[in-house]
Amino acid sequence: MSETFYVTTPIYYVNDVPHIGHLYTTVAADVISRYMRSAGKKVMFLTGTDEHGQKVEQAAMERGLAPKDHCDEMVVRFQELWRRFAISNDDFIRTTEPRHTAIVQKFMEILKEHGDIYTSTYSGLYCVPDERFWTEKDLVDGNCPDCGREVVRIDESNYFFRMGNYHEWLRKHIEDNPGFIRPKTRRNEILGFLKKPLADLCVSRPKERLHWGVEIPFDSDYVTYVWFDALINYVTASGYGVDDEKFRSFWENSTHLIGKDILTTHTVYWPTMLKGIGLPPPKRVFAHGWWTVEGQKMSKSIGNVVEPNLLADEYGHDAIRYFLLREVPFGLDGDFSHSALIGRINSDLANDLGNLLQRSLGMLDKYREGEIPEKPADADLGDAEKALSEHAAGTASAIAGYMDDLAFDRALKSIWGFIGNANKYIDSAAPWTLFKDNAQQKLDAVMYTLFEAIRHTAVMISPYMPETGHKMFRQIGIVKMKELHTVTSLDEWGALPGGTKTFRGPALFPRIETVPEIAKTASGTSSENEEKPKSSEKKKKGAKGKGKDNMISIEDFANVEMVAARVLEAEKVPKSKKLIRLIVNAGEERQLVAGIAENYEPKDLVGKTIAIVANLKPAKLMGVESRGMLLAAEDDSGIHVLTFEKDVKPGTRIK
Repeated sequence: MSETFYVTTPIYYVNDVPHIGHLYTTVAADVISRYMRSAGKKVMFLTGTDEHGQKVEQAAMERGLAPKDHCDEMVVRFQELWRRFAISNDDFIRTTEPRHTAIVQKFMEILKEHGDIYTSTYSGLYCVPDERFWTEKDLVDGNCPDCGREVVRIDESNYFFRMGNYHEWLRKHIEDNPGFIRPKTRRNEILGFLKKPLADLCVSRPKERLHWGVEIPFDSDYVTYVWFDALINYVTASGYGVDDEKFRSFWENSTHLIGKDILTTHTVYWPTMLKGIGLPPPKRVFAHGWWTVEGQKMSKSIGNVVEPNLLADEYGHDAIRYFLLREVPFGLDGDFSHSALIGRINSDLANDLGNLLQRSLGMLDKYREGEIPEKPADADLGDAEKALSEHAAGTASAIAGYMDDLAFDRALKSIWGFIGNANKYIDSAAPWTLFKDNAQQKLDAVMYTLFEAIRHTAVMISPYMPETGHKMFRQIGIVKMKELHTVTSLDEWGALPGGTKTFRGPALFPRIETVPEIAKTASGTSSENEEKPKSSEKKKKGAKGKGKDNMISIEDFANVEMVAARVLEAEKVPKSKKLIRLIVNAGEERQLVAGIAENYEPKDLVGKTIAIVANLKPAKLMGVESRGMLLAAEDDSGIHVLTFEKDVKPGTRIK
């Protein structure tokens, strides 16, 4: 790995309302930045806003404001959103800043000195919203091929950049550097584009038509074309023309993350502009796909634009960060749905990750009063402990490769494979049995192995979910031990110090059992519109015992999901004489509360396979949530929990 890493997002158009597409690119840049910092690199992460052009000028005029005042108000929407989602950018550039104006003008002067800028009268078809000229053959049904809106014919004198001079150089550079444009499909797209001659680029707008922009340094009657101005932000922020050493060190390891809609500007305009002033192109341009919403393209007119602040209000920002990079391979199109998001939260975050931490802390509280044991001697480690440590090392190594490739989803799959293995390790090691048998030395080895696995997990997920990683470090007692939070600390298994006191906090990700209103609205339904049963259709309360009112159909019975569940942990609920809290494996881990304490000791339940109703609506008993109900019979002698005569796999459906 090189010592520096420079990653950029596009600079977002200041008039836009931030949506899930903006968030996607920015979270991706943040994740790779956090990972590279943790791996010991010197990182620069840049984002910002594009604030010039005709649309900004028009919007400001409509509001009765100067363009700069309008931009000052609009930019806050992005800055506040990035703070809310824990975006760790090192710089935020605005194209209205003096530092940027100076570099844009420097760019123009060098190109003119090199003979790459000339004037010409141009007659073309212009899209005002996109601020871009098109040829007749580019149009789709006579309209702009990008936004579909009407174009107007404009005849005017302008400055042009001799982009066509660099056609063969660009084609050869792309062919000689397969990693320059990623993914491969986008590289092929641009190579196809370059089979036709490359036209020159109009790089100015006359002030008689547009005042709001960077003035051309050698002609005060013109301002710079907004796209030409915007692209230069990447070298402005990295020190070009101001700090040459900083610029060289970061630019040679630069990665632009963009959406596929701006591929041409970043892989044709931009590298030829750089070549014109004697600079190399960025090391890599990665164009990711678009997000649809419930199968539809995001559109203000449809009203399905996903607003990140509302998502964070409902689900929390870490869950959104995880979902965006786990749900779809980076580079492909993805579809956002609340049902998919809730599924990820409940399955991956609550069941897999959350339960791993909670049940481990619960056992440590019970077996060692919350104190992590000393690192075990090699002689105390069995094959299972060694296998888990080897899996941790292999996962860390795999993640390094995936992150270099920006394969975020594959890195997360690898991490969740390790989390699944850690959960299986608990079941196979059965610390509750070791505790019952007073096998303290082996129990300590198991608990240490488990918490070192949790530390590795916290380090690996921290770039994706920084707040969750911090919570895990705090709960396992190492929040102040910063040296144990880094990717480099994963080189050593067993760095977790013995004697560390843990703290059992609230669940990392509570399960979502009720569909939120935001999800109902997004899917076109509302609780107010749901058809309610007529009074004659309501179920009647029948008396105990047999009777016509108690008869149910086979369909009714099929709706009751009863499964086999193995008891993993059991303890009495404080301040209750009757309640026992159970952690069971019912194909997935879940917590139950049962009123059987007067007939059963908790320790006698551990290891038993019982029958439960799995799809019962969750309820709280004495403040403890119960997600299901065990089946039992009650007679004069007491309560008898239903168990199985033979061993049955947890999660097996009872029919």
